[in-house]
Amino acid sequence: MAEDVLKRLKEAIMTYDVEGAVEASKEVIKTGFDPLKAIEQGLGEGLKVVGEKFGAGEIFLPMLMIAAQAMKESLAILEPTLAKGTSRKVAGKVVIGTVEGDIHDIGKSIVAAMLTANGFEVHDIGCDAPTSKFVEKVKAVNPDIIGMSALLTTTMPKMTEVINALKKEGLRGKVKIIVGGAPVSAAWAEQIGADSYGEDAMAAVDVVKKLVGK
Repeated sequence: MAEDVLKRLKEAIMTYDVEGAVEASKEVIKTGFDPLKAIEQGLGEGLKVVGEKFGAGEIFLPMLMIAAQAMKESLAILEPTLAKGTSRKVAGKVVIGTVEGDIHDIGKSIVAAMLTANGFEVHDIGCDAPTSKFVEKVKAVNPDIIGMSALLTTTMPKMTEVINALKKEGLRGKVKIIVGGAPVSAAWAEQIGADSYGEDAMAAVDVVKKLVGK
């Protein structure tokens, strides 16, 4: 039974079956199966496989998006039950969001899902997130990494605003900052004083792993 539910969770992610992932997650709760194992050995393993396929050019972005959505909806069911017992073994804490004025959510959500699959505790503050929200979340959860996304050239300066606000609050030295999004580049990251740049979801995960390892 245990192996069956893990297999179902993993296969649902690998076959881009959002409904199947949600149903299997509900089954985990109903049967009292360990939600931590369900997340790490079921959902997480499935999304890692999908991520590797995307990185190798075997699948396209829409498939990765659906797999990430399946993970997100399943986590919404399973994560609340973790408070009762074991917490996940955390590779690091990440606060991630799309900056103010920008409502693009897809890329950021994929990165958040991929980081979760790789053992990170992710605090997603959503899109159109004001600078104050980034600062408040950093104070609240004390993350290792802040990830900022922008899909519009007009909202990119908000990244600078967040960095300056963190400096003002004396928090900049306590976190590493990674930026990403279509108009963002390594040169821009350097210009605004970020620690790194993620070209795409897979690259962002690798960068975050390296930054936490430092």
